Amino acid sequence: MISELADCPVVVEVPVAWGEMDAFGHVNNIVYFRYFETARIAYFEKLDVREFLERDPVGPILAETACRFRAALSYPDRVSVGARVTGLSEDRFVMRYAVFSHRLGRIAAEGEGTLVCFDYRRGRKASVPEKLKTRIAELQAGVP
Repeated sequence: MISELADCPVVVEVPVAWGEMDAFGHVNNIVYFRYFETARIAYFEKLDVREFLERDPVGPILAETACRFRAALSYPDRVSVGARVTGLSEDRFVMRYAVFSHRLGRIAAEGEGTLVCFDYRRGRKASVPEKLKTRIAELQAGVP
């Protein structure tokens, strides 16, 4: 386990692709948001978010996201991207991300996303379902 990601219950490994680099020879900024998305979706899979959407179309939707770039990534490399929930309220939760570069041996970026629960049938925000809150708490606590 990478110590910088120890507080993340979900960690995914992603290779840095040659085509992700821009004209300046480093990974383009938008790619970091794809890394965050990959970790976020892996987190959702652990929560069985599809079950909520199939039963009652209420689930999370990304409302806001941000990234702090700490080191430039380039090919060849692979990154480990961690995700964790740091805040949970009535209708939203905050997810934090960290991108660890194996080549550099350090965190290359940190990010945050606010996810609002959304009723896809009615087209408006909704309360976070209690069962989803419970699953988030269990995942954060390391309960399989």
